[in-house]
Amino acid sequence: MKNIYLQPLNRKEIEIIEHKGTEAPFTGEYWNHFDEGVYICRKCGAPLYRSESKFSSQCGWPSFDDKIPGAVSESPDADGRRTEITCTACGGHLGHIFAGEKYTPKNTRHCVNSRSIRYIRTQRAIFASGCFWGTQYHFDKFDGVILTTAGYAGGETEFPTYAQVCTGTTGHVEAVEVMYDPEHTSFEELAKLYFETHDPSQKNGQGPDIGNQYLSVLFYNNKHEKETAEKLISILENKGIAVAAKLVPSGIFWPAEPYHQHYYEVKGSTPYCHIYKKRF
Repeated sequence: MKNIYLQPLNRKEIEIIEHKGTEAPFTGEYWNHFDEGVYICRKCGAPLYRSESKFSSQCGWPSFDDKIPGAVSESPDADGRRTEITCTACGGHLGHIFAGEKYTPKNTRHCVNSRSIRYIRTQRAIFASGCFWGTQYHFDKFDGVILTTAGYAGGETEFPTYAQVCTGTTGHVEAVEVMYDPEHTSFEELAKLYFETHDPSQKNGQGPDIGNQYLSVLFYNNKHEKETAEKLISILENKGIAVAAKLVPSGIFWPAEPYHQHYYEVKGSTPYCHIYKKRF
C-alpha cells in the first residue's frame, strides 16, 4: 500500500494495534459507518475489508462478514477462549472473529476496532488488456490505487471458472477490477496507464496470448468515463495508433481463483507482454 496513507500511530492506536487492546463500544468512528469504500490497516495500509462486507450488528464495534482474501489472519487468544484477527501484512491487532451468530448468511462476524483500520472512499474501474496477470501488476503499483482484483468481465456465464473462460465461449475477457482513491488519482490517469501498459492496437489478444478472452476492453461506468476513454483514443489515433480496444458498459465482475491474484508479485517476476510505453 502506498505511503500516502501511513501516519504515525498515536498512543491509543498503539495500545490497540500493538498491545492487543480494545476500544470502548460505540466510541469508534466506524461502528455505525456504511459509506462505499475500502478499509485499510491503520498501521501498514494493507487493504482489509470492502464496504459491502460491513453490516450492523449493534455490538458497538465495526462488523464485517468477510475479508479481502488473504488480508486477515486468525489465531487463538492466549487463554484459548476467543479467536484473534490480525493484519496478515504487519501482524497488527484488529479484534476478534465470531461464528454462528446468524447476523448474515455468511454467519461470521469480524469484530474490529475502529482504531485498527482507516476508511478510504473509493471508485471502481474495470480494465481488460490481455492476461490479467500483467494488467494487475501495473495497476498494483500506481499511486491512488487501493485494491485490485483479477477476474472476468463482459460475459453471460455466472460464476465462470478459468477453465471455462479459456474455452473462449463464455463471452468473458480476463480483466482487473481497480478500486481507487479519487482524492489521489482519476479515471483518466488510470485509463492512460491502461493504454500505456499494453498494445491497444492488437486485435486478437495481447502479445502471444491469443483468443477472445485476451481482447482489449475498457469497461465504463458512466458517460464521463466513456467520453474520457474516447478522448484518449482520439489522441492515440491522431498519433497513428489504430486502437482496437473496445469500449463496453460495465457489468458484473467475477473474481478469479486465488492463485491468479497478484501473480507476478507472488512469483517475484515481471510481465512478458505488458511493458510500459509512454503514449500521452
